Amino acid sequence: MIRTHALAQLPVRTALPALTTALSSHGTAVLCAPPGTGKTTLVPLALAGLLDDAPAGPPRPRRVLVAEPRRIAARAAARRMAWLLGEQAGDRVGFTVRGERRAGRDTVVEVVTTGVLLQRLQRDQELTGVDVVVLDECHERHLDADTAAAFLLDVRQTLRPDLRLVAASATTDAAGWARLLGGAPVVEAQGVSYPVETVWAPPARPVRPPHGMRVDPAQLSHVASVVRRALAERTGDVLCFLPGVGEIARVAGQLGGVDAEVLQVHGRAPAAVQDAVLAGSTTGRRVVLTTSVAESSLTVPGVRVVVDSGLAREPRTDHARGLSALTTVRASRAAARQRAGRAGREAPGAAYRCWEEAEESRLPAFPNPEIKVADLTAFALQAACWGDPDASGLALLDAPPAGAMAAAREVLSAVGAVDAQGRATGRGVRLSRLGLHPRLGRALLDGAREVGARRAAEVVALLSEEPPREYGDDLAAAWRAARRGSDGYGARWKQEARRLSSQVEGAGGAADGAAGAPSDDVVAGLVAALAFPERVARARGAGAFLMASGTGAEVTEASRLRSAGWLAVAVADRPSHAASARVRLAAVIDEATARLAAEHLRASAEEVRWEGGDVVARQVERLGAVELTVRPLKDAPRARVHEALCEGLRREGLGLLRWSRDAQGLRERLAFLHRVLGAPWPDVSDGALAGRTGEWLEPELSRARRRSDLGRIDAGQALPRLLPWATGEASRLDELAPERIAVPSGSRIRVDYGGEQPVLAVKLQEMFGLARTPRVGGAAQVPVLVHLLSPAGRPAAVTADLESFWQDGYRAVRAELRGRYPKHPWPEDPSTTAATRHTKPRPN
Repeated sequence: MIRTHALAQLPVRTALPALTTALSSHGTAVLCAPPGTGKTTLVPLALAGLLDDAPAGPPRPRRVLVAEPRRIAARAAARRMAWLLGEQAGDRVGFTVRGERRAGRDTVVEVVTTGVLLQRLQRDQELTGVDVVVLDECHERHLDADTAAAFLLDVRQTLRPDLRLVAASATTDAAGWARLLGGAPVVEAQGVSYPVETVWAPPARPVRPPHGMRVDPAQLSHVASVVRRALAERTGDVLCFLPGVGEIARVAGQLGGVDAEVLQVHGRAPAAVQDAVLAGSTTGRRVVLTTSVAESSLTVPGVRVVVDSGLAREPRTDHARGLSALTTVRASRAAARQRAGRAGREAPGAAYRCWEEAEESRLPAFPNPEIKVADLTAFALQAACWGDPDASGLALLDAPPAGAMAAAREVLSAVGAVDAQGRATGRGVRLSRLGLHPRLGRALLDGAREVGARRAAEVVALLSEEPPREYGDDLAAAWRAARRGSDGYGARWKQEARRLSSQVEGAGGAADGAAGAPSDDVVAGLVAALAFPERVARARGAGAFLMASGTGAEVTEASRLRSAGWLAVAVADRPSHAASARVRLAAVIDEATARLAAEHLRASAEEVRWEGGDVVARQVERLGAVELTVRPLKDAPRARVHEALCEGLRREGLGLLRWSRDAQGLRERLAFLHRVLGAPWPDVSDGALAGRTGEWLEPELSRARRRSDLGRIDAGQALPRLLPWATGEASRLDELAPERIAVPSGSRIRVDYGGEQPVLAVKLQEMFGLARTPRVGGAAQVPVLVHLLSPAGRPAAVTADLESFWQDGYRAVRAELRGRYPKHPWPEDPSTTAATRHTKPRPN
């Protein structure tokens, strides 16, 4: 019996006439309705014609497909709709998620995950028998939902113009979806909401910001204390948002003794727990600890208080290091509004936010679309199988980043899923239908041939959902723990392993228990290496490893993996402050397994380069960045040696050459002329000279083989090759930048061109009689900086204007020096006195 009373209370009923009209006239529509209004449950029933009083419209669709981003939401929606009809899920309303299907011949409304929808579209692009597709929670911008929308729009345009499409969103930010759906009408339903008081509840002491998957335990303790405070200050159930399953378990552990039932709801929670949370309580208060799944996908009855940790999880991919993982981030302002709104669905409520009010404006406005931050390998395979390898023809709200797509194509090419043009191969099509990431699909198909379908499937199932931390970091040990486990993870793992095994039944490999069958450790290592060949890693000592991708990896002090020579790293993350990745799950392998799994990364090459201060020439066999064998390379090609020597000069500077005092002086004179006159005088800086080695260091450089040979090249003989001989200016070098200047005493004094201004350091008596400061640089007329020295060669005065010095500065210098050096001449008028190099004036 249809529960008409419950249906009548759903506010979205008022929007049904407008929605029906929009679909009849345009074929697409965007439905905006807040959580709790019935958009997920009432609308599909009405569109399928299962409600007696549904608004009149065109002929009833035969079937409605509802796509949800999460399995928990798909099950919950189907059960709720079936309950509204007075039926069980599997009758007229059913659902299909990975590994579970409850739908039959009479099913009219089927709820599926977006991943299942993509699989159906790849198998049957026309979606035969389906009249309406509802993409629910499209505002969350999950990658599968964006992809499914693009495929459905393509189907409408080319194959099924009669297929109706509804994009349902829990927010009013619908303009982008309306444009994407070809100017689709936007239908809004007003929800019943009550005032929600915001309570700012920051920690008393600063907590460390999240990095990677890690959340400061002090932050979780604070969240638990805020839950206790909310229970004391408010009535009704408490809904607490946390970033992940691990944080939910830790906060639950700190809520022992509270006067309320503590429930944990997330995508991995058992169906019985999910049903209990969604059914509400009739006996007492509840504290529901949840992830972002309850922001909009689920409506939890009885909630009057929300406690928001302010944290969320988003995918991140480090393409350079080949690492993909979820990372903990600050929740966006949009997510915070969604979470707070859950407290005002049924009555006035309160939202406790575990951060400072001043931080609110610094939070991101919206969460990142997955297509911008996630690993795009599965998306690229879907696009290739759809016939659009670069996704350029797909209608997407955000284009996929070019770098991420290039990295994805590399992976797909390595596993044989696409050809040289990026088109899906037969193997690629099969991989796309396994319901796995292509990496894991490759491990399943190739692993099954080596070790048998069941064992390969069990390890892949373990890799598809990371096991609990208490299982440890050893993949083989975690596999054994999953076999023994009676927890929720173990049940899900067994179900997934059966599903995957059925996909590859009949594959080769040694039977379990057969003579010669490989051990669990060997199987776990092989399958993990096949899934992540870039992460096969060789030991470097002290628990450190180098992965084939070039990234370092480290295991914990207590890990039994520390003694391994090789690892296949299945799960790793790299904290922002760390140089190496942290291994969270890996298996011990040997070199033969590493070579087998990462054969496409194996390369043998002659390497000639500058390393450790000299030329290194060797024959190297590598597995990516990991060196397998190294042998000295005799008679290395001269061109490669020459290139390495040039690299050495660029890196370590021209000090590798032999520089006499005269050579350094010539370089300084040329640098001065280049600075004051410019071309054709050459730039003789390190960078410029290192870039022109062929113009001044030949033929000596071509004859060199190692560092010591560079030290025998006389730079003083090589540098003149850069002089402007062709223009004739080279002959003016001594005129424009003389090495020495004749002074009145008859001495020829060396000029130092090493500073900003040329320096002439000369004894003061040798300059008697010279009124004008010497100048160099030709037309530039640069005065030298005269360092006037005492008879002992110590600085007495510095001037660039001798005339002024004789008039003003000399008296003070004379007075000081006469007392120190009485045997030397110190005339009152030096401008009329003959210069001398001697102690006393020469007799006439």
